[in-house]
Amino acid sequence: MRKEYDFSKAKRASEVPHLAKLQEEAKGKSRITIMLDNDVLSSFREEAAKEGVGYQTLINKTLRQCLGNEPLNEALLRKVLREELHSH
Repeated sequence: MRKEYDFSKAKRASEVPHLAKLQEEAKGKSRITIMLDNDVLSSFREEAAKEGVGYQTLINKTLRQCLGNEPLNEALLRKVLREELHSH
């Protein structure tokens, strides 16, 4: 290991496309450590592979559904609007 390194030509993460993308995706999220049963983790990994998403994304989505706090997206907004329009 060197005593000193030259960072004069280093780039900020925001200037490196794949790092900038990771930073953008992480906004509003926190990194944590959690212990899960092996069978639970295996199930999430299998289901995530079937859906073509990451298993952590699937865990987050499942927890959000349990809280009853689904983020507003276009499909949900259209559903609510249809229900409201038909009720009047």
